Amino acid sequence: MPVVLRLGPYRFFFYSNEGMPPKAPHIHVRGGGGEAKISLEAPFEVLLNAGYSARDLEHLRDLVQQHCTALREEYHDYFA
Repeated sequence: MPVVLRLGPYRFFFYSNEGMPPKAPHIHVRGGGGEAKISLEAPFEVLLNAGYSARDLEHLRDLVQQHCTALREEYHDYFA
């Protein structure tokens, strides 16, 4: 489970076994008492939520959007 970014209490990572067969690019976020799975493509949809409030999810979506280029590159490099 490679961690590709840390911001405050959040770790952004992907599970090693999720790339075969290839899935749509997404990132998992854990920290602050929850875990979420967020698409790396606009509109950065929340695909899974376990424990985050709506406000937390909006903040996480903003963080993913701000760092989407680097996160997408990490995703594609890892699963290439």
